[in-house]
Order: sequence, then structure tokens, then C-alpha cells
Amino acid sequence: MKILNLGCETKTNEDLINIDWSIYLKIRRNKVLNLLAPLFMGGERLEKLRALPRNILVYDLSKGIPFPSNSIDVVYHSHFLEHLDQDCVENFLLEVKRVLKPGGIQRIVAPDLEKLCKGYINHLENCISDRSLDKGHDQYIAAMFWQCVMKEAHTTSQQPKILRFIENIVLGDARKRGLTHQWMYDRINLSYLLKSIGFREIKIEKFFTSSIPNWNTYGLDTDDDGREYKLESMYIESKK
Repeated sequence: MKILNLGCETKTNEDLINIDWSIYLKIRRNKVLNLLAPLFMGGERLEKLRALPRNILVYDLSKGIPFPSNSIDVVYHSHFLEHLDQDCVENFLLEVKRVLKPGGIQRIVAPDLEKLCKGYINHLENCISDRSLDKGHDQYIAAMFWQCVMKEAHTTSQQPKILRFIENIVLGDARKRGLTHQWMYDRINLSYLLKSIGFREIKIEKFFTSSIPNWNTYGLDTDDDGREYKLESMYIESKK
């Protein structure tokens, strides 16, 4: 079975075709930036750069998916769709549809706006009855909006002043690095979008359930202990 893992970052599996175009891959691919990386990247981020799996196909997915039509059994992408400009989302999903075999499955994982909103409302109501909770309320707002409005990568903002300046010059702001959320999805708008471009059998799944045979063995939606890898996520599958 041929499975694409799109926008994989460092969450890869040797049995899958892992594709990404992250800032870390760009640095590693560029001889000059790779050489200069220790000057403006330190600690965990430098370790992350050096530890990048070698089984990643480096490709800019804004240019399409580099596989023939009707050639792929499963296309998976996690926390990727929300980073695309709204006017690019439909073309991307059409590309997914193109490369899938008839009956092939697309599994999408994305931040679940419904869950985030419920968390916000619940905490708002708790604050009304217990004002000692007010101090932590902003985190529930940030869960929905921070990555939509952020101008600078969080890891860069924590750097010393001179390194912070260099990183922003060399790597660009948060949007240029593809870190910002351009739209948010829930089970209604994403299901409607998938249906409108011709996907069928649209179904909401959980992180441990799937129509894909032996899905849990790939470990993409779980951490090393088998727990949910990215909390507050929505899991939705559809067929071509």
C-alpha cells in the first residue's frame, strides 16, 4: 500500500512516503545556511535540525503533489491544511484527489475549532463563578487566535536580541516560515468542502480509529506512549 505523509515535519515512518518543505529542511538543504545554522540556532532547535530524518522527500507542496494520477492508496496530512491560504485549499485538495486511486482514502488532521470554542466557553463560564481563574483565561483565546495573528516565530522571540534579529532576517517572519494559521476548520465546513469537490463517504474519526488498514501501526497520530499526539484535533476521512 502506497501512503503519502504530506507536510510531515519530523513525524515520519519508514513505510510511508514522507514529504515536507519546512524551514528546517530548507536550512539543511542550503549549504550556506546549514553551515551558518549554529550561529543563529542553538539548543533544542539545532538538535532538531541535526536529527531530521533522512527519509523525507523535500518538495514544495504549493507546486502540487509530485506523483501520477490514480497512483496512491492513502494521502495523510496533519495540521497542514490550516496553514494554506484559503484560495489555495481547494486546489490542494483537488491535487490529493488526483493522485488517489479510485476508492483511495484521504485522512486529514486539523485543529478542531469546535473543541477550541467549547473549551473557551466552558472556561468563560467557570471564570464568571470563580474570578481567580481570570488570569489563565487568555490561553483559551490564544488557542484559537495566536497562530492566526503571530508575527514572529515563538522560538525566535525567545532568542537573545542579536540572534533574534539575525533569525528574522535570514529565516523571515512567522508567515514566511509557514507557521501562521490562515483559516480554521470544524466538522461542518471541512465536510462541506470535501463534498463540494467530489470526495465521498466523509466520516469523522478519532485519533485511534480509521478506515485505513493497520493505521495505528504507523504511529502518526500517537506519541511514543500511544496517547494522542496533537490534542484538540479533528480527524476526518473521505474517499475518492
